[in-house]
Order: sequence, then structure tokens, then C-alpha cells
Amino acid sequence: MYAIIKTGGKQYRVTEGETLRVEKLNVEGSSIKFDQVLLVGGDQVKIGVPVVEGASVDAEILRQGRAKKIIVFKKKRRKGYHKKQGHRQAFTEVKITGINA
Repeated sequence: MYAIIKTGGKQYRVTEGETLRVEKLNVEGSSIKFDQVLLVGGDQVKIGVPVVEGASVDAEILRQGRAKKIIVFKKKRRKGYHKKQGHRQAFTEVKITGINA
């Protein structure tokens, strides 16, 4: 069984037991419930309009962290303009524990 959930402005296809990184979630505790389930698949597919009624995905929070640094470099040739900037994106790593359809 799999599901498509929406969190942090993105959509993720998840299965039970899978570990994934999502945008940083400000939650207390070690578990979270995703209520915005757009689709539940398996033997019978349920498609939401826009979400599936009564469906949820349970997850366990493994850790909060920041990704590796990326370098953003902007330059305009022959104008003497250049700008270098670094960025580290914050994330939350979760493990899917159950899909409730």
C-alpha cells in the first residue's frame, strides 16, 4: 500500500517503513500525523478531491537537521558585479509507520 501526501508545499509518494526528508516541521514530540493525503493506492485506489476523507499517514520523527551547503554565485559579465552566497536547507527526517485509509 502506498500514499501520496502533501507537506511543505511538496508532494511525496510514501510506503510503510520508508524514510524520507521533508521540509522542516515545527512539532513537539517524536511522532506526527499527515492529514493531507491526496491518494491512497494498493488493491483499490482512492483519489481525493482534493484530499481523501478520513485518510492519514503516521510517521516517526528521526531527526531534524540541515543539508549540505550549496553555493549561490551570481555574476554579470563586464560589469564588475559578482555575489557569492551559501545556503543550508533545514529538513526533518521521518520514517513512515502506518497508512490509514
